[in-house]
Amino acid sequence: MNDPLSPLTRQFVSHFGEMGSRWGINRTVGQIYALLYLSEKPLNAEEITQKLEFSRSNVSMGLKELQSWRLVQLRHLPGDRREYFQAPEDVWEIFRVLAEERRRREIEPTTSMLRAALLEEVVSDEDRYAQKRMEQMHELIDRLMKWFDDIQHLKPETAMQLMGMGAKVTRLLSLFWRGMDGTLTGKDKLTGGGKK
Repeated sequence: MNDPLSPLTRQFVSHFGEMGSRWGINRTVGQIYALLYLSEKPLNAEEITQKLEFSRSNVSMGLKELQSWRLVQLRHLPGDRREYFQAPEDVWEIFRVLAEERRRREIEPTTSMLRAALLEEVVSDEDRYAQKRMEQMHELIDRLMKWFDDIQHLKPETAMQLMGMGAKVTRLLSLFWRGMDGTLTGKDKLTGGGKK
């Protein structure tokens, strides 16, 4: 029997499907994940099929995709041979897994390509310029990934405090830099403003 979703849950599930397609994942996968995220208990494929009114094959493919991203956990209930699925409880852990998977699938191939391109011997001014731009991109990605690695090892509470300090750190640095070079304010130094 179909167990309809509440309006609040349906709104979240629909929105996640729309956003999922913008993030590069299938709408169905986004909706399955949203349902599992909001569910108090693990759900089996049949329950997901009924609640979302999707075909069983779409649900199976969606669950496999979510498992490949490590965004759902497989559970077995005593006395039940069916597989049950649930999203991790800790939102910080969800963020970490998602960020790590995106890094593995998208960032690492890009950095590999950039490293190879930077080793190429260039002969034209056009290629020298292109290689310099690639070097800048590689350096930025490398710094971001080092920062990401540092953040990954923090306790969730510490990471949340650090994120909350963003504006305070910016203000502190602007005070430190204010007037040091006589032309740029601290804010201009931090934001790149003041450049002509």
